[in-house]
Amino acid sequence: MADAAQAEKPPGTMTSRKENGIGWMIYDQVAKHNAVTYDMRCAIPGIMADFEADDDVRVAVIAGAGEKAFISGSDISQFGEKRSSEEARELYDEASEQANAAMNSFSKPMIAMIHGYCLGAGVLTAMLCDFRIAADNAQFGAPPAKLGLGFGYSGVDNLVKLVGPAYAAEMLFTGNRYGVEDALKMGLVNRVVPYADLEETVREIAGTIAANAPLTLKSVKTSIRNTQMDENVRDMATVQAQIDACFASQDYHEGRKAFLEKRSPEFQGR
Repeated sequence: MADAAQAEKPPGTMTSRKENGIGWMIYDQVAKHNAVTYDMRCAIPGIMADFEADDDVRVAVIAGAGEKAFISGSDISQFGEKRSSEEARELYDEASEQANAAMNSFSKPMIAMIHGYCLGAGVLTAMLCDFRIAADNAQFGAPPAKLGLGFGYSGVDNLVKLVGPAYAAEMLFTGNRYGVEDALKMGLVNRVVPYADLEETVREIAGTIAANAPLTLKSVKTSIRNTQMDENVRDMATVQAQIDACFASQDYHEGRKAFLEKRSPEFQGR
């Protein structure tokens, strides 16, 4: 029965679950090291919208199924069908843009939990997260130059902002793979932990975030985003409005009260 169920499984699946204030979005195509399909991209906006609308979800974790990979890239086997004409390519690219936009506009903290292969689309996905925790078996690379593929400007821009122009140039010009020590030195990841400790570490960090004040988290994320924009397009009115909302919130009073009473606060996001 297990074999029959596996045979009926779509070529790629996005799965999600919610637990203890954490929303988990998981790329699941283990047979191809979680290479991302068109249908997987189409599923992402719905999952992110669900997490966004659920006040019980305070933080999202992006992960890959199985033991071999976070995301090994796009499923290139689909390119013959999904990118065979200008119209087909536009539909494929639109799905990619909508998936990226859904992650990029997510207002809550988002963590990439990376193990094994993190290549191409995997690097792009990881960079859409607010920060990245990697296992010691992770490998990183952006191989479009080895495949003759175009690498979108937004991906180049994100990579340059994260690691700087010199490291971005090295990665993109060579298409080489890099281990976690190089990734940590570049600033591509925040920290490296043993593979056996990866999920526990991410759960602990995500749990700490989930216990903090949601309105403060939202305002800080908005502020961080605006620091990465040109001054003439920064939305400082929204930044200030969100900061003011923190001071006007019940959570602000709860935080002060809990501090004075020497107990953990119970924030409600209002």
